[in-house]
Amino acid sequence: MGTYDYDLFVIGAGSGGVRAARLAAISGAKVAVAEEHRVGGTCVIRGCVPKKFMVYASEFAHGFETAEAYGWTVGETSFDWPKFLAEKDKEIARLSGLYVRNLQNAGADLIHGKARLVDAHTVEVEGKGRVTAEKVLIATGGTPWMPDIPGVDLAISSNEAFYLPELPRRIVITGGGYIAVEFACIFAGLGVETTLVHRGPNILRGFDDDIRAHLADEMTKRGIRVLLGTNLTSLEKVDGGILSTCDNGHLLEADVVLMALGRIAYVEGLGLDAAGVALDEKGAIVVDQFSRTSVENIWAVGDVTDRINLTPVAIREGAAFAETEFYGRPTSFDHEMVASAVFSQPPIGSVGLSEADARHQVGRVDVYKTSFRPMKYAFAGIDQRCMMKLVVDAGSQKILGCHVVGPDAPEIIQMAAIALKMGVTKQQWDSTCAVHPTLAEELVTMREKVAPAELGAAA
Repeated sequence: MGTYDYDLFVIGAGSGGVRAARLAAISGAKVAVAEEHRVGGTCVIRGCVPKKFMVYASEFAHGFETAEAYGWTVGETSFDWPKFLAEKDKEIARLSGLYVRNLQNAGADLIHGKARLVDAHTVEVEGKGRVTAEKVLIATGGTPWMPDIPGVDLAISSNEAFYLPELPRRIVITGGGYIAVEFACIFAGLGVETTLVHRGPNILRGFDDDIRAHLADEMTKRGIRVLLGTNLTSLEKVDGGILSTCDNGHLLEADVVLMALGRIAYVEGLGLDAAGVALDEKGAIVVDQFSRTSVENIWAVGDVTDRINLTPVAIREGAAFAETEFYGRPTSFDHEMVASAVFSQPPIGSVGLSEADARHQVGRVDVYKTSFRPMKYAFAGIDQRCMMKLVVDAGSQKILGCHVVGPDAPEIIQMAAIALKMGVTKQQWDSTCAVHPTLAEELVTMREKVAPAELGAAA
């Protein structure tokens, strides 16, 4: 280790940083981790884990409706927001504690405080002094982006949505990404009058167009007011709550306005200039395939690099860094064919290319898709439809994309991702015997290509 205090200093105790730190410490390296907030990062503290608990809570209303059709007598129901928050916070505290114990058991030092780089090998932790490290890993994640509009201080970000003192009667959510969509479905499911405002022509940019349109329709069926092609231009406190003014003249009054317009790399105050770490045009840290920055001894993983901003990706990037630098096994994470899920209602599972991206990349493609009422809801007379779509290279017959909207779509897509990652062809896919009766069986029974005329109509 020479004259350095640590072999590795990790800034940020989220999923990626903790995985890298643990593996490095287990190898025998002397490791420190600095965290300015709670250990666990975005995912555990203010992201996917508490949000999934909120999704579960919000789904029960729909479940009660379905249960009556199956012969159950459902009495008076009510939702206790403070009780839910208390239970949620207890579970988050437990998970954060597990992260702390795992770090300590691996032999890493945990330092509470905001860290900044003084130079490439020196880190200063607020209130704790300076230390030196041979290698530095930045894993600070992302932070919500808030627009510069009048009255924006009246709005909350997704961070505060987990700690609202009371459940609002009305909420306006602005944004069209997965965070905005998921929160819209959550609050609507909890009985909140919900309006989703998005500047684009449809929600979920980057996902397959058919899937985007299908989900927007299903959200509308669930009572969510979806305003597309619309921007909020100002917020104002009024007697009835908060008045949002839109660029098309709409006036929206609500108790809470949630800004869910995306997240940006959290690099503020890290001293990256002092160390010479380069950023891209969006302010994210530039890294190579091994997560090394422009500085030889500094690496970065996770959302702060703005590659694929998903927790499992950050974990794999952190593990690859440790394998390369502390185990002598050069490893880079392959960012191709990474599956993702949107925990909307109904949820989305997606892996691979959208139809539009596939046409741009390979030219001629075959498209297979189906839309139907799941068995569970058809019996109950509920108008909820599932959609499934496969995008196939017309020449090689390799499946390039698989997209599902419907119950259990995130669970289904995990298995589909394995096949697509291995380069499965449509013939191999179709040779799989269906499991009946399931929703997933439709994936391996789609035989008819979408006709060109239908493609045009869908567009």
